[in-house]
Amino acid sequence: MNMEASNVVAPPAPKRLEQMQLSIVMMRDILLKTMFRMNLDMVSELAKAVCLPIPVTQELVDMSRGQGLVEATGTLHANSGGEMGYQLTDAGKARALDALSQSEYYGAMPVPLEVYKEQVQRQSIRNIQVTRDQLTAAMGHLILPDELLDHLGPAVGSGRSILMYGPPGNGKSSISNGIRDALGDKIYVPRAVEYSGQVITVYDPIVHSAAEEQEDDPNSLRRTSGRFDTRYVLCERPTVITGGELSLSMLDLVYNPTARTYQAPLQLKSTGGIFIVDDLGRQEEPPQALVNRWIVPLEEGKDILALQSGEKFEVPFDTLVIFSTNFHPNEIFDKAALRRIFFKIKIDGPCQEDFLKIFAMVAKKRKMPLDEGTLVHLMKNRYPEIDNIYANYQPIFLIDQMIAICEFEGIPYQMSPELVDRAWANMFVKEETIVH
Repeated sequence: MNMEASNVVAPPAPKRLEQMQLSIVMMRDILLKTMFRMNLDMVSELAKAVCLPIPVTQELVDMSRGQGLVEATGTLHANSGGEMGYQLTDAGKARALDALSQSEYYGAMPVPLEVYKEQVQRQSIRNIQVTRDQLTAAMGHLILPDELLDHLGPAVGSGRSILMYGPPGNGKSSISNGIRDALGDKIYVPRAVEYSGQVITVYDPIVHSAAEEQEDDPNSLRRTSGRFDTRYVLCERPTVITGGELSLSMLDLVYNPTARTYQAPLQLKSTGGIFIVDDLGRQEEPPQALVNRWIVPLEEGKDILALQSGEKFEVPFDTLVIFSTNFHPNEIFDKAALRRIFFKIKIDGPCQEDFLKIFAMVAKKRKMPLDEGTLVHLMKNRYPEIDNIYANYQPIFLIDQMIAICEFEGIPYQMSPELVDRAWANMFVKEETIVH
């Protein structure tokens, strides 16, 4: 499902330096640092490195020339349309080193936070329309009861928080991933944002999967540079998945004392997408404390972050938060926290009919021939031992165990009552006292 980003309005490219809404000194210093660190001497290369249109970059170069920080080398590059070369003067190098001692950041010009907020509105997760067909297609590999989609559809379409709870091994994580796949469109993620003269890097290749760039052809720079502001990267809607390792400190700005720059926290990187808190209740911090941290963002659509100086500021919070837990919500939350989570959806184990469908589907995928006698044995003799409680993980577990036995014994894949009993013995550990 690879829809184009046509339904999301692209951030317009700046046409003049005064449209940038950044301090002139900051922009000039980033230009000098980029020239110094990347050893670039042509405006077309610099424009690409600082992610600005060529005319705007030329304005910056001309301004720096006027201040005696950059000079023309007097050489025209024949292979690049007779472009003029530029280099840093001694004063320019000194200024670049001084600027690097204050912040190692160079490259893409940051987007002012206020300007980024406008783009967040244009591509808000709350604007998306998810149809039943989209959701069904994204969950096609899962066998889910119809009423589950009845609950999930409105929850995803609203872009509000969701709590999925229920016994382990029933696909809460797979459903979360299916929701992500159902979104399908693309948004613009800033490489970095600026607040109060500080640079906060946002784009993270681990979290954001960039769409293909259409600029393999060297002449295409002229044609594509005006389409949108290249300080942003066109990406799939981001998905951040955290589990037992999530701590409250991971939701704060990360300051790098060496580079003197900030990195956006996970929830800011997931703007316009999904933040999945898997296995809630397995973190070191109590679930109540984790949810308390999200209460203001979930209710007000904004988050509060703090700089090293202690100065606090607001950033947009535009994320579909999915909490997933094996505990009953009443065990881990108070009523106030539960009230703030908009949708609560119980993910239960399958009924016998759905269990058998999953079993047959997994067997087909694993090329394991089905055997009716084995299934009857499983239903009549084994499942009553655990009160006929079925879970989605069990077919995969049992079939993979039988495959492992067949491979070890050197026999063709097959299922039999004896093999399924051996597999069953590995699924549960017998209660017994071990004498030390």
